[in-house]
Amino acid sequence: MKKALAICVSLAISCSNGKPSQNFSDKFEPGVKLGELKDKNLKEVSGLAASINNPRLLWAHNDHGNKPEIFLVDENLDVKLTCTLAGVENRDWEDITTGPGPDPSKNYIYVGDIGDNNGDYKHKFIYRLEEPKWSPGQSNTITISSIDKVTFQLSDEQKDTEALLLDPKSKNLYVVSKRESPVHLYELKYPYNNTGTLTAEKVMSIPVSIIVAADFSAKGDAILMKDYSHVYYWSIPPSTSVTDALQKPPFEIPYVKEPQGESIAWAKDGSGFYTLSESVKKENIYLYFYKAK
Repeated sequence: MKKALAICVSLAISCSNGKPSQNFSDKFEPGVKLGELKDKNLKEVSGLAASINNPRLLWAHNDHGNKPEIFLVDENLDVKLTCTLAGVENRDWEDITTGPGPDPSKNYIYVGDIGDNNGDYKHKFIYRLEEPKWSPGQSNTITISSIDKVTFQLSDEQKDTEALLLDPKSKNLYVVSKRESPVHLYELKYPYNNTGTLTAEKVMSIPVSIIVAADFSAKGDAILMKDYSHVYYWSIPPSTSVTDALQKPPFEIPYVKEPQGESIAWAKDGSGFYTLSESVKKENIYLYFYKAK
């Protein structure tokens, strides 16, 4: 989405029934600039996830129409590894996450081809692959051909979704609608097969709007979601379901507003979270880190 359109949509929603929380949290320090985005291969970053196999590195990908590639970057936004997903199209990649999968001894990357600005597509896709390990001196480009493709549709209607979450406890996958007020949460219960078409069931509404990214903490005890102007935080106490946790009003994290911030990712050690914007002409783009207190 172009910046002007994104702003117009955000303003329209802010006047609707969705009422973002005014309950501000002091759980995080103010956002700090890390690296500046200068690599032209990362011009339309719409998804960000902390690596498990490569500590202190992050996975990123570009928005629709770009190559089917994921990038392993450091906190200076220098690309360490470029992975091409063989036989895969980047129709509208919107989010990425990392976590457990079918083999408990391995870690996985999940890429969400889940965007749909105009509600044109009946089916959405999530690509699951084993997370590569990289070390200095290795090749900086690889092609990955062993990929599971999860095909699904929403249980009610075709709509845009731009946030993908993986519950590390249950391995359930979730997507969040974007262009609604309130937004809706859809669930794919594990084990989700990679044959046929699954249905992501609508499980609840959440009184926020224009959600463009979300992430579970590595322990599954908290969730972050963001729109273009706000970051929301929910804790998930022990023995509390995801839906019960999300029924409570979120805390709002003071957010350094970015030109077109569509990415958020927890650090895997729980030390805080990252945000990153798409490139916008004549704007300096930075990776931000919000340290947990």
